[in-house]
Amino acid sequence: MEILDVDLSGFERGDSTRRRAVVDGVRRSLETGFVYLRHDLDEAELDACYAQLGEFFALPKAEKERSSVPGARGQRGYTGLLVEVAHGRQTADWKEHLNWGEQAPEGSDLGARFADQYLPPVFPEAECPGITARLTRFHRRVAELQRRFLRIVAEGLGADASYFDAMTEHGVHLTRAVHYPAMTDAPHADATPGEPHVWAAEHGDINLVTALPRATAKGLQVKAADGWLDVEPPPGHAVLNTGMMLELVSNGTIPTGLHRVVAAPDQTGDRLAVVQFCHPAPDTLMVQMPNWVTPERPATSEPITASAWLDFVLSTIGLDDQ
Repeated sequence: MEILDVDLSGFERGDSTRRRAVVDGVRRSLETGFVYLRHDLDEAELDACYAQLGEFFALPKAEKERSSVPGARGQRGYTGLLVEVAHGRQTADWKEHLNWGEQAPEGSDLGARFADQYLPPVFPEAECPGITARLTRFHRRVAELQRRFLRIVAEGLGADASYFDAMTEHGVHLTRAVHYPAMTDAPHADATPGEPHVWAAEHGDINLVTALPRATAKGLQVKAADGWLDVEPPPGHAVLNTGMMLELVSNGTIPTGLHRVVAAPDQTGDRLAVVQFCHPAPDTLMVQMPNWVTPERPATSEPITASAWLDFVLSTIGLDDQ
């Protein structure tokens, strides 16, 4: 298996033959849980976002912690080192992150019913002037990119391209800037000789799809049948990977993209990556697509709301009390 690269514009502006080729390419690539998507995001704006986030993570710990949001469960503000634990693991990941999203739409009751999932974003504006507007634009543009990508996925699953549109319209999309400090500074930097040092242990994401427009260093790997495969997108491509919710609604047709982030034994320096998790609205009932439930392929789980699924997984990875 291999991760394929596809062109979003080929689906949106190509003829029927080219459109079908993109759908088929995405479907085949997602057997790994990953795909490389040529995008139309502004590269200069990405540069500016990463530069300003680099400035934030270089601040002293006390200054970064001014952006912490107690009780946000890692969904808003700053989360420090050695907090998040991959499901089934004992050692916390060697990473810190800044998290943001948007509040519920005006006039909607979602904010009252799911207040903890639509918390106001908290940015280090005093420490990094201009970061609020810049990261808010980033969030909205990547959220739209993910919605466009899900239209390709929907067609690949035999549904109308708009299948996920309503589900994700007011989703609790989360953007996370993840800083992985140099492994030489890690308290558990004593991995077996010849083995990679783990920044983030093997895990699958909670959501429908995750987008990674860029990372500043290598390290991301996807779990394949014959071992770990390095994720190395071509220039101008974002990495898109599937989450548990997409596996649920497709009744296992599209697997969760299991991955990890590691530093090779001789790798020095840190790593910065900004990922965005695309979630349905919290009151969405996650049920299997009817065309993928048959007597030979029965439903693999009971219906569950997106909110209940998020609560369950956050409790298993050490963020429920943050």
